[in-house]
Amino acid sequence: MSTTPDPAPSTSSADPSATSSAGPSAGPSAGPARGRGRKGAERREALLDAAEEVLVAEGGPEWTMRAVAAAAGVRLGHLQYYFPTHAELVAAVLERVLRRSAERLAPLLSADAAAPEAAPGVVTALLAEQEDARLMRLFVEVWALAARDATVAAAVRGFYGDYRAQVSAFVARRHPNVPEEERRARAGVFIMLIEGASLFRSGVAGERDPATDEALVRTALALLGP
Repeated sequence: MSTTPDPAPSTSSADPSATSSAGPSAGPSAGPARGRGRKGAERREALLDAAEEVLVAEGGPEWTMRAVAAAAGVRLGHLQYYFPTHAELVAAVLERVLRRSAERLAPLLSADAAAPEAAPGVVTALLAEQEDARLMRLFVEVWALAARDATVAAAVRGFYGDYRAQVSAFVARRHPNVPEEERRARAGVFIMLIEGASLFRSGVAGERDPATDEALVRTALALLGP
């Protein structure tokens, strides 16, 4: 993450097609919600797409406002109209990354937990995500940002807190008699197992192999309950 602030945008660089009224931000950022119309929303999403690409390709230290503007093919002032500061850009990217992940998890963990295929379906789907190299690189960079930035770390902890609560509720629906403390412990270890495995199965820190995958699935299923 860049520690050198980019120059503030000039008033002439404001996007003339976007509304000038300010509203609450939809993400972690406390700044104004800019470009609230359809075209403004599309431009905002395109800028966030470019920001993600820079983060994945270059990593946090090179993730500057100028680099994102260049990747998006716009002037720095245009980017700063939507995201006036680097912190607001980081917050918006983080909110979108975590929201997409939460949306993928929700249907898996809210399904009929007692069905025979429920637990294997959850584990299979989570491990299948780890075959998406770009997604894994994106999360590695988010974790790296969290190690350096307290605001990012708080958002990431909030995401994993919600994730843990969903897994715990899934276990509770499968086994109502398991004490809450044990359910939470199982959920925590399950998440550690799956998230840790992503570093190795994605090729970031190791390579996949069938025998290890089989042991991983058995262990994950045991945590969710037979």
